[in-house]
Parts: sequence; structure tokens; C-alpha cells
Amino acid sequence: MSLTVKQNFENIIFLPQANEVEIFEKCFEVGLPLLIKGPTGCGKSQLVEHMAVKLNRPLVKVACNEDTNSADLLGRFIIKGGDTVWQDGPVTRAAKQGAILYLDEIAEAREDVVVALHPLADHRKEIYLDKVDQIISAESGFMLVASFNPGYQSGLKELKPSTRQRFISLSMTYLSFEKEQKLLVELTGIDPSIAKKLCRLGQKIRQMDEFNLKETLSTRLLVGAAQLVKAGMNIRHACHASIAEPLSDDFEITSALKDLIDLSV
Repeated sequence: MSLTVKQNFENIIFLPQANEVEIFEKCFEVGLPLLIKGPTGCGKSQLVEHMAVKLNRPLVKVACNEDTNSADLLGRFIIKGGDTVWQDGPVTRAAKQGAILYLDEIAEAREDVVVALHPLADHRKEIYLDKVDQIISAESGFMLVASFNPGYQSGLKELKPSTRQRFISLSMTYLSFEKEQKLLVELTGIDPSIAKKLCRLGQKIRQMDEFNLKETLSTRLLVGAAQLVKAGMNIRHACHASIAEPLSDDFEITSALKDLIDLSV
């Protein structure tokens, strides 16, 4: 599990697809938790960071995985200077700070961990620290946001209805061709004509089911390709390294992707 606490963001660029900014704002205003659904690299985390700046709230980000336990999130006793002291976890800190708490890929966390967070996702807006027998109520400005990738999750990692129904849900997908091209230019400074080629390639790969990819091409990978080209790398070599290789370890699939790249850019 990785934990990140971010107070300030620079150069946040987010292009809305529809009304996701409005939904986020209204959930914040009325104190409702928000679940953001969408494929890898479609801008879920970028939306959260953008909204943290827009709403002027600190952001506490937790990348969940199957090893995440309640102590990682809520806190634990540690030895400090020969004494045993309590150390708040990121969830507890977020509640006390009135921060936006972002649980990235919440479905990856163990069910008992998710259940422990349920009181933060309903009218109580509190957490119980059983090891110190203390209830922590979230300060004003606190918001719980979670994300997951429905297409990636297996049957054993689906969110239970008791969890899903505590959240307002927002679905995201990849940007339109025009917006994705604009994003590449704004993020990397690449020439618009190169951005257009990369986005056209992205559209082709996403529409080709015969590759049987576990995850299709994300905007994140296109940004990586654009950054390599901007740094002076040949566009085909950049796409081989940043698109074909990350998408698959299967030699035949990778070779087919490279052939498509060579024909497209």
C-alpha cells in the first residue's frame, strides 16, 4: 500500500468529459461520498486532484491493495523514544483535517477494511479506533472519494452492495479524440500534429478486440509517448516502448501492436 498526502498541486490540467465536476462539487456541498468508476488511466485521479485545488482542500490519497489492513489506514501503536505511542493512519488524519480522502482502487482492499470505513460513508461521518476506544468525527470539509475499475475486477473483487450503495457514483471513460489531443498538447507541449497521430493510434487500438488485452490503451500511456517524442525520440520507437510493451508481455501481441504502430505513425 502506498500513502500520499498532498497539500498543493501545480500545473493541474483536467478536461471534463461531461458533468463530473458538477457532481463532485455537489457531493462535497451536501457531504455525500463519491465513487468514481472507469478504466485505467482515464483521468479519475486527475479529477480528484483538480477538485482538491478547486475546493481548496488538502488531499490524502491511499492506493489500496490486498495487503492493506485497518491498522494501515486507521493507525497503530509504535515505539518512539522508548515509549509506546499511538500514530494516526491516513484515514484518521484526513478525518481530523477535514481533507478529501481518496481511496484509489478500493475494490482491491480486503472486505474487512472496507467495512471498517462504512461509518465514514454514511450520516455518522466517523470512525471507531478500537485499539484506543475512541470515536473520531470528521471535521468540516471532509469528503470521502473512492475509485475502481469495473472492467478489471474479477468476481472476487467486486464491491458489495452494502458498500456501493453508500456512494453517489460517477462513471468516466476516455476523452473524445479532440479533447485527448488537446490534453496531450497542454500536458507535454508536443506539436498538435504529433498529438493527432498519437490519438488516432489510441482510437485504433481501443477499437481492436482481437488483441485480447487485459487493459486497453490509456490516456496515461499516450501522455508517456508524447513526452518521449517531445524529448527527441523517434515517434515509432517511443510508441513501441510506451504503448506496445506496457500493454502486453505476449510476444505475438506485442509484435502485432508494433506493426500497427509502424503503419499508423
